[in-house]
Amino acid sequence: MPRSTRRRPALAHPAAEEIDLFDVLHALSDPTRMTIVRVLRTEPERACGTFPVDVAPSTLSHHFKVLRESGLIVQREEANRRFSALRTVDLEQRFPGLLDTVLAAHAAAAHAAAVAHAGTAG
Repeated sequence: MPRSTRRRPALAHPAAEEIDLFDVLHALSDPTRMTIVRVLRTEPERACGTFPVDVAPSTLSHHFKVLRESGLIVQREEANRRFSALRTVDLEQRFPGLLDTVLAAHAAAAHAAAVAHAGTAG
């Protein structure tokens, strides 16, 4: 049986000047999406199925769509794989310091939660 020759629809990415603060903040409000953004902050590009998250593939696709449509990431397709990268330059130009501030606050909250958990486990 021949494989389908249908192409997937083109990926939608907002122009840098169209990135909306509230869309970005909404996208960053989810723990799975924060994990994706944290990983991409340390790696320039990564294949979509290789992130350390424990969600179904369809759910992961949804998270990537939210991140892409908010303007946080750019995605490209190569054969049957999709790669993601953080739009660091666009985000820094549009909202200076925002990404670093949100990532630092997230790390601090995660650390505080780990310390609190360790205190109750002892």
